[in-house]
Amino acid sequence: MSMKQRKFASAAELFDRPAVLFLPASRERAIAKARESAADLVILDLEDAVAEADKEAARDAAVATVANAWDKPVGIRVNGTGTQWHAGDVQAVTRSGADFIVLPLASDPDEVSAISGRTGQPVLAMIETARGVMQADGIAEQAAGLIVGTNDLKHDLRLPDAAGRREMRFAIQNVVLAARARGIAAYDGVFNNLEDDEGFAAEAAESHRLGFDGKTLIHPKHIEACQRAFRPSEAEIDRARRLVAACEGTSGAVSFEGEMVEAMHLASARRLLTRAGVGESAPS
Repeated sequence: MSMKQRKFASAAELFDRPAVLFLPASRERAIAKARESAADLVILDLEDAVAEADKEAARDAAVATVANAWDKPVGIRVNGTGTQWHAGDVQAVTRSGADFIVLPLASDPDEVSAISGRTGQPVLAMIETARGVMQADGIAEQAAGLIVGTNDLKHDLRLPDAAGRREMRFAIQNVVLAARARGIAAYDGVFNNLEDDEGFAAEAAESHRLGFDGKTLIHPKHIEACQRAFRPSEAEIDRARRLVAACEGTSGAVSFEGEMVEAMHLASARRLLTRAGVGESAPS
């Protein structure tokens, strides 16, 4: 295990970050921009974003990149199980300083378990097929987090081009349920239209409402909007602080601002304050 990986006490600490930026490991300029960006997590891609002729070079570039110090966690997405590059990718990532490994097209819990056991690194499993959705609970048991691959999922479900997220809502929510049942991270899929800033903001807000921990991105321009969508507002922070204060020294149900709250509401308020990076008391 690299010194870099030891920074994180747990997978929860590693993955409690909303803006997850994908970039091709074969593009040096993109890597340089990602290093300087405000992304919370970076994933160097060896799969979809890399042409077949560039796979070997991209693998070498990814290993060299994660060997250098980053100010944020960085992982590598390998090529899928059954491809000619998979074994070499996994072997390379095992020897690298990557903080985590991303497995695309996960559909079998045993695949995830085998990679986790072999590399010793946390695994983010991508749920991108109907079979993956149906196996999501078992996959979540072996993974440190799940990512919904909405583009591949739409294709695998044979949805028409005009179909949107509404037609995939059941599958998307099933992945969130699987992650929450196992206490691991859940990330929403990418937004494809780089020119539609309003559309991205709306989808990121929906991701937050659906219970995701964050969203995967394909361009740095979406980082700030993504972080804003998942960041608690000042009103939410103020309310959480008031709720914590109202529940201090009590047990059972408590009347708070016209509604009854109990232990789960207190836990949610404290989780919100932790994610916001603020204390339970307002600054004096």
